Amino acid sequence: MIIYQGAPETWDRPPEGSAVALGVLDGVHLGHRRVLDALAGADAGLVRIAMTFSTHPAALLSPNGAPTRLSTLKRRFELLEEAGIERIAVLKFDESMRTMPPETFVRRYLVDGANARFVAVGADFRFGAKASGTVDTLTDLGTRFGFEVVAVDIVTDHGVEIRSTEIRAAIEAGRVDRAAAMLGRPYEMEGIVVPGDGRGRELGVPTANVSYPAVLTTPKHGVYAVVATIDGVDHPAVANLGTRPTFGSADVVLEVHVLDLTRDLYGKQVTIGFVERIRDERRFASVDDLVAQIRADIAAAREILDDRVS
Repeated sequence: MIIYQGAPETWDRPPEGSAVALGVLDGVHLGHRRVLDALAGADAGLVRIAMTFSTHPAALLSPNGAPTRLSTLKRRFELLEEAGIERIAVLKFDESMRTMPPETFVRRYLVDGANARFVAVGADFRFGAKASGTVDTLTDLGTRFGFEVVAVDIVTDHGVEIRSTEIRAAIEAGRVDRAAAMLGRPYEMEGIVVPGDGRGRELGVPTANVSYPAVLTTPKHGVYAVVATIDGVDHPAVANLGTRPTFGSADVVLEVHVLDLTRDLYGKQVTIGFVERIRDERRFASVDDLVAQIRADIAAAREILDDRVS
């Protein structure tokens, strides 16, 4: 995988030309997959490039209202590679980009940087200063500069358009199964296992505290059946995301109990795939009541994940 960063003049411009999928591509959901799949219509000799952004444009346009992310940049790269992308151009949306005329953007990044011969975008794609560039603008510029443009219709699921905003809303509402239907896979949070207070081990249910990037979209607090991926191996698990009200905690933590795994996970990179919400987080009258509920949660998670992880 080749990653382009910085000024497009420094990129290793493919002399044979490229087929480019252009967009934010956060989460690489099923709508994005349709755009990526459109590259199959390009000449087989063209290099497949995904042109994306290191941060969401809204982070500059409205810093306090910038959306959370559906994936880390590293995970986005992995998903794009799985989709057949050979190179990724990572653009920085800064003040220069914000005020750049559409023609300048096309000339610098698509023509001079990527030597584009084929460009795929979503049907609602906008670009350039004040979002003045449309698909029609891109098509006209493609005619002038020698590349074909394909605009992909917005993908729908049960009559609802698959968009990053819809997926984030589903996750934040705890509807992780709905989010998975739009992503094409379970929503994931990844992070490092860090030391906790050891309370889970004292209760006979050891948990791993996963420190995840703050930019990721956070599911509604509660208990979930999840798949924990550790060292490339998937494990059934149950996760609690919240403040642990039984113990009067105020900090939000992601605690994961990996079923039938007893080894120390401190320092391990773990990816948590949220499969199904089991229940709300709540305060219990006694520790015994909490332990009984945890046992019931583990049983529920086993049943949910039985046909997903062997």
